[in-house]
Amino acid sequence: MHLSIVRGTFRFMKKAVVIGILIIVAVLGISLATVKTPKSSYSNKLQVVAAENFWGSLAAQIGGSQVNVVSIVSDPNADPHEYASNSTDARAIASANLVIINGAGYDSWATKIIGASPSSSRQLLNVSSLLNQPSGVNPHFWYSPSYVNRIVDQITENYCSIDTKNCSYYQNNLSLLQSKLAAYQIQIKDIAAKYKGIKVAATEDIFVYLAQAAGLNLISPADFIQAVAEGNDPPAGSVATFETQLNSGQVKLLVYNSQTVTPLTTAIKKIAGERNIPIVGITETIQPPNVSFQDWMNEEIISIEKALNATS
Repeated sequence: MHLSIVRGTFRFMKKAVVIGILIIVAVLGISLATVKTPKSSYSNKLQVVAAENFWGSLAAQIGGSQVNVVSIVSDPNADPHEYASNSTDARAIASANLVIINGAGYDSWATKIIGASPSSSRQLLNVSSLLNQPSGVNPHFWYSPSYVNRIVDQITENYCSIDTKNCSYYQNNLSLLQSKLAAYQIQIKDIAAKYKGIKVAATEDIFVYLAQAAGLNLISPADFIQAVAEGNDPPAGSVATFETQLNSGQVKLLVYNSQTVTPLTTAIKKIAGERNIPIVGITETIQPPNVSFQDWMNEEIISIEKALNATS
């Protein structure tokens, strides 16, 4: 082969390689440009952090397309009382426009994070403070229909304060949510009309507010159900009283918290089962986590009413 032909071939191959490299660089350049300048779908939304998913669900429904809500405690297999926060939670709270916590000592981990990252541009909705409930009181406020109605009103007020131009949008979403909440709240009133004064029991104080709203007579020893809720051992006398109540036949329903199972609560359930007392499990956080607050409540209320029907 002549040298001139070899040189020509080499120049052609070299040129082809260079063109190929330029094409690759151009493509990568477009890709890199895309990566460097992302358009966040959340950039124009209010950033909201709810310590628990029951408040988060309500906040998301009111906020709609204008709000991005992060609910921190939502694990169906965990006891919310024992939740340990992490750096991801701290970052979310630090950058939020609104943080919603339950308060009353229920989510003290969140209070500590907020205290460690003060911000004049962040609003805080502390449910217990709004309800004038001190630390140490029964913190399961979301099981009270009247409390829930007050909280959704307040969330809407917070949104309107932060984002005035979309206030009417939030208020419209609130009206829609209120109509949905009314469905399960009407069921609670139906239970009160049918079973007012019926004696029921619970393994902890998660059921207190709902029992009151439904007109049920919760006779479980107060020091028993409070101790279990706080992760403590109940006084021996309260355990004996509870067992006597179940064995006497006066209890028509046992409600237990399926997220705080202990050997003692398991033993209580066993006694109730042996006495043919209907047993209904309820949860602290929304279960399953992907359903709405009202659908979660509705299912629990239906289960309670069915159990009461079985005893009548």
